[in-house]
Amino acid sequence: MNKNTTVALVDDHSLLRTSLAALVTSLGYDVVLECGNGEELIDRLDKKDLPDMVLMDINMPTMDGFEATLWLKKNCPIVNVLALSMYDDEISVIRMIRSGARGYILKDADPKELRQAIESIMSKGFYYSDLLSGKLLDAVRKDEDKDKDETDTKNYRKLVLGLNEKHIDFLKLAATEMTYKEIADKMHLSPRTIDGYRDELFEKLGLKSRVGLVLFAIKNGIVHLN
Repeated sequence: MNKNTTVALVDDHSLLRTSLAALVTSLGYDVVLECGNGEELIDRLDKKDLPDMVLMDINMPTMDGFEATLWLKKNCPIVNVLALSMYDDEISVIRMIRSGARGYILKDADPKELRQAIESIMSKGFYYSDLLSGKLLDAVRKDEDKDKDETDTKNYRKLVLGLNEKHIDFLKLAATEMTYKEIADKMHLSPRTIDGYRDELFEKLGLKSRVGLVLFAIKNGIVHLN
């Protein structure tokens, strides 16, 4: 374990933040900053002495975890973000991945998982959990900086992946915050048809969740990270 790893905590619940700080310290890390929201984090960051890791809550006033993580990705890319949330819904996971989070665990996770997540991100650059498909997230990291020729990409999707334009349109919309019902309305199709697309892609691609579909779409250039 790297005892010199520095950690910043961002959570609007002061009691929980204090408890989390004590836990992180007990695990052998140095808590160097505690903030109540993303805006406070940005204001208090020392660009000359950035923390190695930010444990980021999602729902916060003024600036939430999505915005703060995206800001860090653009302005302080060397800072790793581990999302901590009470929520395990697919939309939250998808948004945090797209915003730049390197891992995502629930606040009620065992302390051992928190340690595992921090160590994994510090050593490998990512943390795989039941919420994130390791194989696909790894592919996202490898492909997110590659430039692909659009024509070749389309041919690859059709010939190798066996996807048609409707599949591709569905995958692009699945990577947004839309519900399946809203996706159906957007594509002018019935919810039953959209469910059919989803299930067909699950079977064709060997996936089990919407998060898996989104990571697949990012990996294969169908959806691009911000």
